[in-house]
Amino acid sequence: MAKYRLLSTKELNEMESEFVEYLILNGIAADDWEKMKKDENEKAEKIVDLFSDVVLEGVMQKIEYLELREKTEIKTFQCLKDKLVLVGMSAPKNSDADFTDPNFIKNSMTSPIAGLEVYTSDKKYTKDREQDIFEMINSGCSVSDGKLYKALCMAIPAK
Repeated sequence: MAKYRLLSTKELNEMESEFVEYLILNGIAADDWEKMKKDENEKAEKIVDLFSDVVLEGVMQKIEYLELREKTEIKTFQCLKDKLVLVGMSAPKNSDADFTDPNFIKNSMTSPIAGLEVYTSDKKYTKDREQDIFEMINSGCSVSDGKLYKALCMAIPAK
């Protein structure tokens, strides 16, 4: 069973050359692969599982920032080697804030929302870094370029 998830047929098709290279590196020739798919389906599925894990592990290792937008709260995360650093912003529940609107932040510069709170915390990974990031993505976080994280860092009140 895959550590993350199986790549979809579309994803596998897009990565055909990488998969062929993976098979070659593991000593599996094209003819052997075709035979394995027909005669040893479980073994072929296990190879696809392992390839999926290799690909997704590489993707997770490259992720530096995540964000989660809800109507009245934004959570941004910097994914460090040993921990996650959270910088978030919340608006009062009864406000006109809608952080899910991509234009909200730009529009709020002209009419700011009262009562916004910026906060930060950090925590160690509960599993391993890549597995925690994968689970966060499956729970609704999206990969980010870090610009919002850095902007919110600038809004943290000095202590």
